Amino acid sequence: MAAALLRFATPRNLALLISAVSLAAIGGAWTYESLGYLPCELCYKERVPYYAAFALAPLAAFAAQTGREGLARGAFLLMALLFAGNAALSIYHSGVEWKIFAGPSDCSGPLTTAGSVMDFMKQLQTVKVVRCDEPTLWVLGLTLANWNVVVAAVLAGVAFAGARRARL
Repeated sequence: MAAALLRFATPRNLALLISAVSLAAIGGAWTYESLGYLPCELCYKERVPYYAAFALAPLAAFAAQTGREGLARGAFLLMALLFAGNAALSIYHSGVEWKIFAGPSDCSGPLTTAGSVMDFMKQLQTVKVVRCDEPTLWVLGLTLANWNVVVAAVLAGVAFAGARRARL
């Protein structure tokens, strides 16, 4: 079993795994949004490493496959740092949800360009502000920010393993 796992854990395969998980995470977020649940400001920020992985993971896979170990290692290390930072941000976000920390002062809402002052005033009256301290979805007793701690930490570990394996 361990030997099979080590054979699977090539830098290329680890990069492809990061790509697949990142695509699933963003796809899930977009699906959640399409159902009418708007993300808060912290949720938007937590997506950044997944978007970055859309470019970095294929780069790492290509570099590892073509023998460019330094480039592969660099892409993996950058992803590891991004996902580790994302896990830390998600810990903060979880603390905001649990009222341990104060949330950010900014908020998000779907304001569009108004044609007139009256249109702008109407938008201000109807916009729904999404608060970072009020989670809208719980899955198996955890919020999406809580789950993102787990996913981001695992992806940071996978990316770090990819960087180590790129040297072999």
